[in-house]
Amino acid sequence: MVALYVTSLERGTGKTAVCAGIGKHLLAKGQKTGYFKPIVAENLEAPDSDMAFIKHIFNLEEPIDTICPVISGNSDLSGRIKEAYARVSLGKDVVIVECTYEPRVAEALQARLILVEGYSDKLSEAKTNSYKALGDNLLGVVLNKVPRSQIGHVSSETSAQLDKAGINVLGVLPEDRALSTLTIGELAEYVQGEIINNAEQSTELAENFMLGAMVVDSGLDYFGRKTNKVAVLRSERSDMQLAAMETSTRCLILSGNTAPLPAVLARAEEKNIPIITAHGDTGTIVASIEDALDKATFSQEKKVPKLTEIMEQHFNFPALYKGLGLSN
Repeated sequence: MVALYVTSLERGTGKTAVCAGIGKHLLAKGQKTGYFKPIVAENLEAPDSDMAFIKHIFNLEEPIDTICPVISGNSDLSGRIKEAYARVSLGKDVVIVECTYEPRVAEALQARLILVEGYSDKLSEAKTNSYKALGDNLLGVVLNKVPRSQIGHVSSETSAQLDKAGINVLGVLPEDRALSTLTIGELAEYVQGEIINNAEQSTELAENFMLGAMVVDSGLDYFGRKTNKVAVLRSERSDMQLAAMETSTRCLILSGNTAPLPAVLARAEEKNIPIITAHGDTGTIVASIEDALDKATFSQEKKVPKLTEIMEQHFNFPALYKGLGLSN
């Protein structure tokens, strides 16, 4: 049994998505895979919805408080980490450990490390040196959320920079909007709105957003520019609401106090498009959506197929197997 510590030197790099992608691959290959996210009190991390999601997609039997134990204080921290880890590692081939880098966790578990780094156009020498400082247990770095226009540059120049420093690049993962978006139900909650029809579509993902309050173009031309979108519109603009629904639209969010016209509701029913009514002004709604997107997590099962596709195309699983001493 081996511990694979997926970590980062800062928050928001996409560790959970990488853990999920690696775990799903290992499970598909017949490896008994566990998950462990210790909360060392000094890190000020707390359990979140991702824990229940990982438990579900890994089909784990252990309760959340076993998978994600709180370990506080300095007295025999290593021993308590090992004790908690023993409960989740029983019968497993690999246990994926996730948290922001904590040397005491890595040392206690003698874990092999994967470092997840968010996109930047250039890695500083100081950051490269911080990777090297992690020592021989570092299997490699995953460069995550890379704009597709920069994949070639990062795959060549940044990878060469790390290779020169003796650091393996295990993956250059492209940014994908589908992995960092929200469901219709989550949107309704964030904008403090109400889904007034087709509520069964609340688990659908909104991949794009368009503001249609004031446009010069014809509605069809304008809304046809993006697919699988949410259109934010003023409630009195029934013409734009109807136009948006003739294109690839997942949901309408209507601002203001005017009820949707019967023709709009009828067309929404025909197209199976939910409508969210929100009483705030359009600017407030857009600000709420932007804030929600900044907080979006990976905890949606509909994101898994896209993640799996990205990982299979862009992550070096043979190198992972070799580093962990597993048969491929």
